[in-house]
Amino acid sequence: MPTGKVKWFDAEKGFGFLTSDDGQEVFLHSTALPAGVSNVKAGTRMEYGIADGRRGKQALSVRILDEAPSVVRATRKPAEEMASVVQDLVNLLESTTGNLRKGRYPQSAQSKKIAALLRRVADDFDA
Repeated sequence: MPTGKVKWFDAEKGFGFLTSDDGQEVFLHSTALPAGVSNVKAGTRMEYGIADGRRGKQALSVRILDEAPSVVRATRKPAEEMASVVQDLVNLLESTTGNLRKGRYPQSAQSKKIAALLRRVADDFDA
């Protein structure tokens, strides 16, 4: 079976392209992905069957060999450091609870700070 890497894939559109090891571009439709997989990152190595479609080569019955390495995962903080970040975030959120119970949101600057911190921590967890 031929192998290659994902060149790009758009989960919303449901398709993308692979570049085979011999340099050919191969169409990849979301229906060819393994069960439970709806998105793949560029650089993911795959093994696949191949068929001639109306517009060229098309991948069939794809099997993921190696997922693309995550840059974020490689650069995120160690879990021990994240424990103190999460604790600080919990303390910050608890300090806003009183005003929220009184029907008042934090001031704009503090709201933006909280939102930015939540996004950053979420990104580290999601990597």
